[in-house]
Amino acid sequence: MDPGKKVIPARKKKKMMSIQLKHEIIEKYERGVRVVDLARLYDRNTSTICSILKQKESIKAITPAMGVKIISRLRTSVHEKMERLLLVWLTEKQLTRCPLTEGAICEKARAIYTDLLQQTPGSSTDGAPEDSFKASRGWYDNFRRRISFPSDVGHVGATSSSVNKDCRKTFTDVIAAEGYVPQQVFNCDETGLFWKRMPRRTFITIEEMKMPGHKPMKDRLTLTLCANASGDCKIKPLLVYHSENPRAFKSHKIIKEKLQVMWRANPRAWVTRQFFVEWVNLVFGPAVKKYLQVKNLPLQALLILDNGPAHPHNLQDDILEDFKFIKVFYLPPDSTALLQPMDQQVVCNFKKLFTRHLFRRCFEVTQSSNLTIREFWKDHYNIVSCLKIIDMAWQGVTKRTLICSWKKLWPEVVSERVMFEPDTAVVEEIVSLGKSMGLEVDEEDVSELVKEHSQELTSEELKAQQTQQHAKVLQEIDTAAEPEIDEVISTSEIMEMLGMWERLSNFIERKHPEKVATGCASSLFNDTCLAHFRNILKERKKQLLKRPAGESEESLMKKPKTEDD
Repeated sequence: MDPGKKVIPARKKKKMMSIQLKHEIIEKYERGVRVVDLARLYDRNTSTICSILKQKESIKAITPAMGVKIISRLRTSVHEKMERLLLVWLTEKQLTRCPLTEGAICEKARAIYTDLLQQTPGSSTDGAPEDSFKASRGWYDNFRRRISFPSDVGHVGATSSSVNKDCRKTFTDVIAAEGYVPQQVFNCDETGLFWKRMPRRTFITIEEMKMPGHKPMKDRLTLTLCANASGDCKIKPLLVYHSENPRAFKSHKIIKEKLQVMWRANPRAWVTRQFFVEWVNLVFGPAVKKYLQVKNLPLQALLILDNGPAHPHNLQDDILEDFKFIKVFYLPPDSTALLQPMDQQVVCNFKKLFTRHLFRRCFEVTQSSNLTIREFWKDHYNIVSCLKIIDMAWQGVTKRTLICSWKKLWPEVVSERVMFEPDTAVVEEIVSLGKSMGLEVDEEDVSELVKEHSQELTSEELKAQQTQQHAKVLQEIDTAAEPEIDEVISTSEIMEMLGMWERLSNFIERKHPEKVATGCASSLFNDTCLAHFRNILKERKKQLLKRPAGESEESLMKKPKTEDD
């Protein structure tokens, strides 16, 4: 080194501070820790600590999207809301097995952002110009890492004809090797059903669209439909709803074990792996075993599944010993619309039959009573009525329709003379019943209604999904029995519990394979269960600042709130 050369010290790299760290600094300051001590403790300049404290109200108000650790000046509340709604959309897409690409995700992010920007007063002039969010590759990579989304998303396109050909060959080889006959081969698939939805042009739909808040026509359930390749064995469906015990169950004294479906519930009304495995062991396995014994067929069966999130790849290990004769064959990703039998008109046919039976019921009730259609829809059509209609619609799917659905995957078992039954008569009856009741409906309306069960969710509907999810949980909390004793919880207990939750949620985020779904579940638990205890801490901190000298924390916990508090 030249002794005369001036040594320029290396520029100290700026340390970014996480939002959690800023919250921690503010919390300690409010407890009485001095600025100088905080600067020493966190190895920061006192000016940095002072800047954080000046912005403490805005920092405390920030609730970052899942996985966001650093809040930059470029991120606004609109960005946060957009990412939360995008996460709801992503979860919806994953659980309905829709293929996702980077382009589709970025396009949806821009659409949600634009919608939110238009609905947020002053947002376009508050550091977030309308063209500020580009959904760039950098944003996408960061967002994907935050939610632990698979890195191969964006490289999955439509399944090529060669992949389908390979899949059919592999399937044929398995059939030949094991000697399966059509009676022994089954396929199942999940589908959503908006059970209170009517065609768009009917006055009931038009009136409801104008109503604020949650709309009954957005009330959805999910069904798992299953049948074999010979079309003579339909399995009891799995049904997932957002309520474990709907009010109508109590008034009709429903016993869930006697329903024509296997009833399960979670806030999102989605089929989970746990529910699916339970259905395989409690419904599918026993039904298939009994069917094969009655038919005097060898005790072996093959279940065809797609790669949906609810279908675990280790399902074979979860099947009970009594049903180990069931083997599983997985279709390649994104081949559902091309190969999966249940997607070849079966689900569509079921939904048209559901609509026909629903219109029949509405017509019969309104004709035999003084009820109007509006009164029937609002007060006399509930989830119990829906279950009866689901059963009639599923039983109405014909053997011919079920056999024809295997033509693409297993053409050898479908005779050339067997063709799909046209559903023209079903659609015509729906239109005729609708017009008899004074509803504006035609064939296109019916087709549109069937398609709407899997339509793209708008930003408003994503908000409604998020709000409804939280509201349902809060409603269950509110209706739960109140404890007899109002036990006083110490601050240390709450802090310990919150710390345990932090460790648990971090562990789940790192280790659980279903990153998106568990992220939503964690956020829901955090918002509905832990918010209560965090509010207790906030109230105590406020009172701590106001308390007279010498008053203990124990007396503060027992002290009743006043109107000023």
